[in-house]
Amino acid sequence: MASLSGLLRDWLPRQRWFAGKDRPVADLVLLSMTEVFPGCLHLLVHAGHAAVPSPGGAPPAGDCYQLLLGVRQHPSPRLGRALIGRAEEGPLAGMTVFDALQDPRSAQLLLERLRRPGAAGPLRFEADPEAAVPAGLVPRVLDAEQSNSSLVYGDSYILKLFRRIQPGVNPDLELSGALAGQGCGRVPAPVAWFRTTHPWEATLGVLQPFLRNASDGWTLALEALAAGDDFTAEARQLGRATAEVHLALASAFPAREHGGNDLMAAAMTERLELAAHFVPALQPHVPGLRTAFGALAACDPGPPAQRIHGDLHLGQVLRAGREWFVIDFEGEPSRPLAERRGPHSPVRDIAGMLRSFDYAARQRRPWRPEWARRCREAYCAGYAALAGWDPRKKHGLLRAYETDRAVYEVLYEARHRPDWLPVPMAAIERLAVRGA
Repeated sequence: MASLSGLLRDWLPRQRWFAGKDRPVADLVLLSMTEVFPGCLHLLVHAGHAAVPSPGGAPPAGDCYQLLLGVRQHPSPRLGRALIGRAEEGPLAGMTVFDALQDPRSAQLLLERLRRPGAAGPLRFEADPEAAVPAGLVPRVLDAEQSNSSLVYGDSYILKLFRRIQPGVNPDLELSGALAGQGCGRVPAPVAWFRTTHPWEATLGVLQPFLRNASDGWTLALEALAAGDDFTAEARQLGRATAEVHLALASAFPAREHGGNDLMAAAMTERLELAAHFVPALQPHVPGLRTAFGALAACDPGPPAQRIHGDLHLGQVLRAGREWFVIDFEGEPSRPLAERRGPHSPVRDIAGMLRSFDYAARQRRPWRPEWARRCREAYCAGYAALAGWDPRKKHGLLRAYETDRAVYEVLYEARHRPDWLPVPMAAIERLAVRGA
């Protein structure tokens, strides 16, 4: 790190996927380094953060990030935003360092490693033996805002490279593979992936078919709003697609006991108090929001806990032709991996999508609450038609999960997109009223 530490301290906090923007980087520790091919280094780097006030406990210790760095003596003058800087000291002194994913040559060589399963140091490249990925596909980087990095190859495949790495199997690989095994056509099946065995076992990236003519649900919803069009037919079909995925996940993974409503309410309350500590605008609403969680004790437990998507919203669904597809099963990246891989109520996914309709409706002025209400109703009706139970009849449970999701949104927006904070805060004001 003698060559890279200074460059990365400046570069990392400016990346969209860096989770510690609100905490100073105190130190960078190299956990693993592998030369994937000449001129390309694969790194796992632990970014430690300076202490910040935290209620009832120590601050987060930091995060592990996956980096693919190109190193060249004479780099291309067209590196542009891929450029990280020139190393001034250490073994790489005089070399130019850049983000290899932004470099077409490096991106093509990475695909070649995925096409031919094998090992490079602790890295393991693996593939579905029945999937044949052609060579020579032209790469391009997706510019969409996200917590990872994605490369599209020839408009045929998409590689998601996980940036924030935690030990264990990433649910995006685990669940998409399991759903493919169930014959669920709502999710593109993984065709290749890679992982590391050092410093621990962890999933690093997944290659899947790319739905080239698809539009994401968020874009479609905003287009409908801009045109003054109804979106209820699409919302109803999306509800059915969600139920189909939930049913397939319930078949793929054995049901497991969960802690019940009391423990769930306690966890939600703890998240609320932590968020209110960091976002003062939440504090006046805390008493009202607590009632949503406190009411869980009197609610029926609802549908059994099972594996779910974990971060479902309009940006995580694609429409190709007349069909909806569900993508990005990683869950909320800020939550521990063990929690994301655990069983949860499917109401949590439903609440996430309902909040997303509200987000979309607030993107244009004047706000159209009736549009959001109709979409919510249609989505729940579509879900109920296939799942055999109606989310609308689980009012207390749904309100608690919507409240928990809105609290998460407030903290996320305050940290990453302060201009968007009024959107979840409007929901907080509504949900803080008993019975809303």
